[in-house]
Amino acid sequence: MTEDLEVMILAFLKRAPEWVRRDLTAKDQSARTQAEEAFAAMLADALRRAAS
Repeated sequence: MTEDLEVMILAFLKRAPEWVRRDLTAKDQSARTQAEEAFAAMLADALRRAAS
């Protein structure tokens, strides 16, 4: 992984909404799944934007 990509990912993680952070560790499987899907979509979008 390049340093630029690492910096971009770290910046993305810092901007992740609090509900995503909270729900990623939730005991409720549906809440975790929803947070994982939202997080993946947000990360994929950030990576696409960085590539263009």
